[in-house]
Amino acid sequence: MTALAEEVAPVVDKPVSEQGSDLDEVLWQAWKAMDLPEGYRAEIIEGAIEVSPTGRRRHGVLVNRLRRALDSHLGRSGYVAHQDVNVIHRQKAWIPDLFVATLDLDEIPDEDGLGVDAAGVKMVVEVASPGHRNLQRDRVRKRREYARAGIPVYVIVDDFDDDGAVFVLTSPDPGKAKYADEHRVPYGTDAVIPEGPAKGFAIGKEIVAS
Repeated sequence: MTALAEEVAPVVDKPVSEQGSDLDEVLWQAWKAMDLPEGYRAEIIEGAIEVSPTGRRRHGVLVNRLRRALDSHLGRSGYVAHQDVNVIHRQKAWIPDLFVATLDLDEIPDEDGLGVDAAGVKMVVEVASPGHRNLQRDRVRKRREYARAGIPVYVIVDDFDDDGAVFVLTSPDPGKAKYADEHRVPYGTDAVIPEGPAKGFAIGKEIVAS
């Protein structure tokens, strides 16, 4: 499979005044009013509300291995790995599989009190799920959204890229909705986080092993 950078069409972010604020507001109000059955989640991604079920067993295994390892690595830094919390940016809402932020999320509230402000999130992690639309969400649409929000590090753990690979994306350019630096590391080799509170954290075979 080609590298992620080859799969993502160039996107130029518009100024806030040109971003279709009416549609954003409609989606925002609709998302806030949603009452989903247990086991589903809703996100606002690139002008659409996307509803998806919680992950399969393998997905849960990877997410929980990552969270335990991240918390151990972060130690007493004041940062921890969080999950099942809305990350908000300009009337967009995402629920990453994991994100790294301060231990006390009350320090980085969003304006509506529905989650946390993306400006306080230091790293996001998504574990890819099977299916074309699911893969495009994590590899392409969320990649652009997280870059627009200026989240410093985006990590994708992808069972479905050849025999599996970890992508570490850094240096976001919000105006171009892209990450300038990308490293693809095949399973079996440590993928090391290069910056931020999780600097030096390695995603190796003990985490991604089946």
